[in-house]
Amino acid sequence: MKHIVPLLLMLTLTVFSVNVTKAQSLENDNLEETQMPSLKVIIDSVVNRNAMLKFRNQNIGVKESTLASERIYWTRNFGIQAESKYGNLNNFSTNSDATGSTTVLTNTSQFNYTVGLYLKFPVFDVINRKHQVGLAKIELDAARSMAQAQEDEIRQTVIKMYQDLLLKQKILKIKSKTLGDGRVNMQMVEKEFRNGTVPVAEYVRITSIAANVEVDYEFAKSEFITVKKLLEDMAGFTFYQ
Repeated sequence: MKHIVPLLLMLTLTVFSVNVTKAQSLENDNLEETQMPSLKVIIDSVVNRNAMLKFRNQNIGVKESTLASERIYWTRNFGIQAESKYGNLNNFSTNSDATGSTTVLTNTSQFNYTVGLYLKFPVFDVINRKHQVGLAKIELDAARSMAQAQEDEIRQTVIKMYQDLLLKQKILKIKSKTLGDGRVNMQMVEKEFRNGTVPVAEYVRITSIAANVEVDYEFAKSEFITVKKLLEDMAGFTFYQ
């Protein structure tokens, strides 16, 4: 009878400890096992928000405009020219006959205009035009290649971070289970230590192990949250609360 009461008390304490630890594990699982967005959704969001990629795409627009300008540059040597004049016209005329000469001054108002087409052939422009258009094409292709390289780099970075996040999520889950088991064990050892069944040296050793387990869990949790926050900042939305 003397042994039954302590045994019942220990069983009750163990069940209570298991329930407390289980509740804490479920709370942690809300953070660890919630379904994250798919990799494609995250990549698309990061690509759409990336400032450097937007700059690269804007540069492509500039190069496209430059190429279009070079292709129609020859039209500057072709055009229409018009000229108009209006004013007074003074004419002097002299008539001579047997009796003498007569000078006549006439003053008339007159409006004159001319319209014409012109086409110039600057030798340098003719020779250099092909090179200028070719250079504009190369610059446009280079801008597109740099934009594509930037997008590829973003995708590769997001893939690595996403896989790292999944790994840290699994590690955190393992650490959480280990932490729960360690706390249950620690509570049982504390009870036995109070009853004098566990020596001091063993109690100190188990306490140190439990502390290390808790530290490992906190490190794993911090690493998981850090990667998650970084990826959320790049994607522009929260994965889960």
